[in-house]
Order: sequence, then C-alpha cells, then structure tokens
Amino acid sequence: MFGCAGCGAALTVSVSRVVRPVHLADSYWETLHPPLMEAGTYAVDHERYGAPWRTWEEVGARGAAARGYFVEFWGDLSDGPSDTLLLAPGDLPGTGLIPERNEGYCLGIDGSGGPNLQCLECGRPVGWRIDDCGQWQVARLLPEAVRLPGPPERPVMDWAGLSAEGALWPGLGAHGGIPAGVALAHAVVATGGGPIVAAPGPVAEVFGRALTALLPSGAGAMRLDLAGPGLGEPAAELVLVPVHPQSGEVWRPGGGAVAVPVEAALWVELAFPPHRTRLPVVGGLPTGVERDDPLPPYPLVQPTGNAYRYTLARLPAGREPWLRALHGRWH
Repeated sequence: MFGCAGCGAALTVSVSRVVRPVHLADSYWETLHPPLMEAGTYAVDHERYGAPWRTWEEVGARGAAARGYFVEFWGDLSDGPSDTLLLAPGDLPGTGLIPERNEGYCLGIDGSGGPNLQCLECGRPVGWRIDDCGQWQVARLLPEAVRLPGPPERPVMDWAGLSAEGALWPGLGAHGGIPAGVALAHAVVATGGGPIVAAPGPVAEVFGRALTALLPSGAGAMRLDLAGPGLGEPAAELVLVPVHPQSGEVWRPGGGAVAVPVEAALWVELAFPPHRTRLPVVGGLPTGVERDDPLPPYPLVQPTGNAYRYTLARLPAGREPWLRALHGRWH
C-alpha cells in the first residue's frame, strides 16, 4: 500500500507491480481513452515525464540517447522526473485534485501545468491525474512523494501458472493495434534488413501487409511464426513470443529461433484466436433464425504506425542507416 512521504497517510488500496503497458507507445487523437492500468496494479515508468521540456537541438544526440531515444521521433523531450508510478485512478482514495491545477486540452485534465494531485491529509502534491481526450486515463505518482512499505506483492507466476490462471489475458485488448506496432518494430529489427515471410493465418493477417511494405521478399526469406507456452515451437527463424505481464521476462524458445517480444494479451489473441477457441456453450438463436457456419472471422488488428515508429526510435539499432530509411516509410 502506498503512503504519503510527508505525513504517512495511506494513499492507495493494495496493489501489485506489473509491466509498464506498451500502450503508452501510442494513443488515439481526440478520443476518450479507458484507464491504462487494471485496478489493483501499478507499474514504474522509467521515462522522464512532464515539464520542463527541451528541444531535440538543445539535448543533442547524446542527451537524447541518455533518455532512450536513438532516432528523432516527434515533439520536445521531457526533463521532468523519471520512475513515476502508474496506477488506476480509482486506486487512490487518499488523494484529491489541486483546485488551481485544472489545465487540459479538451474534455478533461492533463497535468500540463505540473502535478495536480495532492494528499488529502497534508496537502502535499503527489502526482498527476490525467483523463483528457487523446490520453490514457491514469494517475502518476512522484516517486519521492510516496513510500511503499508493503504488504508483500503477489508472487510472480511461472508460465504454466499464468496460462492456468488466465493471467495472460490483461486488459486493453481492444487497442491491440498499439502492441502490434511495437511488435512490428522488434520484428523488423530482428531481420537485419533481409527478406521475411509471415506464416499463414493470424501472423500474416496482422503483420503481413506492413512487412511487405517495409522489407524485401523472395528467396532465402526468414519465416515469422508464433511460439510460446502451450503452443510449442515451429520451424521458423523468427518467433513471436509473449512478455510476462508481471516480470517483463520474454519467453525464450529452446531452439535457435530469434524471439520477437509481444504483449501478452495480443500474443494470446494470435496464438489462440477467439473465433476458434472461445465458442458459446449455452443459449441459442430464436426459432426459425439461421446463421452462417462456421462463424465469421474474428477481426484481427493492424499495427499502428505511431507505435511502430516510437518503438523503432527507442531501439539502439534504429540508428543503423537501413533502419533510419525505414523509420518513416510505413504509416
């Protein structure tokens, strides 16, 4: 349970640490977003956040690399605090908004004027509440403003336990285009610029069009397929594998294939497509109503261009000339 570093008052319900959501790689402009974090969880964001802001020219290539950017992406770079703590807004009953800090762009508040969340016991600013359109709803806590004395966090489950408990199904699955864009960037880097072919089925449906636009095809092409817990390993040079939602560990294939990390919820959608594995077991249609059989295909996602470019800019390999040429090619 988090507590205020100033007065010791409890600020949150009990929460367990999870991986920083990859959905921060992109958002949908002028659209109301759901909460970024599931209730009862928190994540650490090691990136700098908020004001003051500095231009790329001021920071320079070395300063940008120190912030984790190896290719210029867009906008200015934050000189704000790092290691902020991300929580669901409803998990902060001991906090309230600072009345004079109500800056926002459109339909909510964005914290652009500085921390807008305070401890209700002592009035100390503790972080930001963000719910404006075009931004994920989240509460960010300043690491120096809070303390985390316990209780012990939920034990990290092994891969078998994750599958058995359904923990490979985290939230925000409806926004799978963002983790797909992140995975696409990792797959492109793993090819080294060589030809690639996506395995028929969900992999080709999600990544095929983008890979065709970005990379060559033809003789000697590497195969991109799925591997992971409960699925086994195919004969492929590159395999899409899940990222552990608690620890961030990437599932490692036993053979010589290169692992391409994929957010857990998207990986499950690819490995076990809902329209093939989650069929209704009760109920039925009214008498006299007929349906097509089999069921219509489940609409799989397409990678978002911003998430792809954002991720490419954050990978050191993005500085290589062949990758810099690809950075803005696909939208």
